[in-house]
Amino acid sequence: MSGLAAFTLFHVLVSLVGIVTGFAVVFGWITHRERPKLTLTFLVTTVLTSLTGFGFPFTRFLPSHAFGAISLVLLPLAGVALYAFELRGAWRRVYIGSALFALYLNTFVLIVQLFGKIPVLRAAAPTQTELPFALAQGVLLLTFVGLGWVTLRRPKATEKVNQVPAQA
Repeated sequence: MSGLAAFTLFHVLVSLVGIVTGFAVVFGWITHRERPKLTLTFLVTTVLTSLTGFGFPFTRFLPSHAFGAISLVLLPLAGVALYAFELRGAWRRVYIGSALFALYLNTFVLIVQLFGKIPVLRAAAPTQTELPFALAQGVLLLTFVGLGWVTLRRPKATEKVNQVPAQA
């Protein structure tokens, strides 16, 4: 396996771990079952996804680079909101919003990659301007808007997820 192939495999695996753990974290917000280790895994792997995305050879700045740059601003903000401010006050919304938006961006790029790499999807939307691609991205956007709405409307969602429960 060449160096670039190994790097690509690492990037893809880290990205998938970030997306899967991100959805697990969001599910935890909704069900009030926060998982601090999964949260840390999500934040770290999503940062790694964004950083490694800049490690590929490129000749022009792509939308995926913009998404990576945005994520690299959002994720430290999420980390500060969670670990430094323990989601107190407005920091809860900062955390949920920044983490959810970073997850959305990674999932958006996943759909772009799926439509570019899977033959049946590539045939359905060869330029990614066709209806199947637009529908997939539209459903994704609506899903994340819904997740954000549900999560932010729950008054106790994600409060102090890294705090140890009180002893009886």
